[in-house]
Amino acid sequence: METIITETKEESNLTSSEVKKDFTHKIYEVQEKLFDSDVAYTGEDFDKINPLVHNFADGMYIRQITMPAGQIIVSKTHGQTHPYFILEGDVSVLTEDGVKRFKAPYSGITTEGTKRVLYTHEDTVWTTVQRTNETDLEKIENDLIIKEEDIELISDDEVNKLLEGVEL
Repeated sequence: METIITETKEESNLTSSEVKKDFTHKIYEVQEKLFDSDVAYTGEDFDKINPLVHNFADGMYIRQITMPAGQIIVSKTHGQTHPYFILEGDVSVLTEDGVKRFKAPYSGITTEGTKRVLYTHEDTVWTTVQRTNETDLEKIENDLIIKEEDIELISDDEVNKLLEGVEL
């Protein structure tokens, strides 16, 4: 069952590839600002607040995160197209298409290269299912997450030239 509460979208003359690069650049800027603040949680602190459950079944890795209400969360960059399920809660998700608000139950598809910014309006349970025969969590992350240093971001100069219509 799909329940989208609200959706916003701004029109653009950029190609989808240009929009994705520009959007990814903006998410990294948001992420940097959050990391520089006194209220950002990462690593073990993040995991304590947002507990994870890991399950494995016949070539699948099932990852479930429970996120308390009132958080802004920046996801890692997904290296594989896979389904996701919002089992409980109410969450707004910033995408290159604008802000979408989802209320459980909801399911969708994450495409390779996706990085999201979420805001949890209510306690939210989000589950993903990915293809892998691996069961070692460190190896799974190395296989399924695109490392930040491997992501080609466009520079501010390139963004400005893009907006001005200047050819590179």
